[in-house]
Amino acid sequence: MAHEWIVDILADLKAFAEMNGMAATAAGLDDATLIAMAELSSSDADQTAGDGTLARTGHEQPAGNVTHLFAGRGLA
Repeated sequence: MAHEWIVDILADLKAFAEMNGMAATAAGLDDATLIAMAELSSSDADQTAGDGTLARTGHEQPAGNVTHLFAGRGLA
């Protein structure tokens, strides 16, 4: 993941929110982290092979919607 720094930033923001009693913001940042990780891993799968074709990773399906990520919180 070349852009994993965004996950670190979201973690820092979440920690700040938790330390300052901002529970809803912390929960939103937790969701944002899950979504960012899904999108980053999806874009990693789109990397090309040396011959210019898409590299086969076994995860060629599109990321789809992220409703299942929110189901545990009763938000879906």
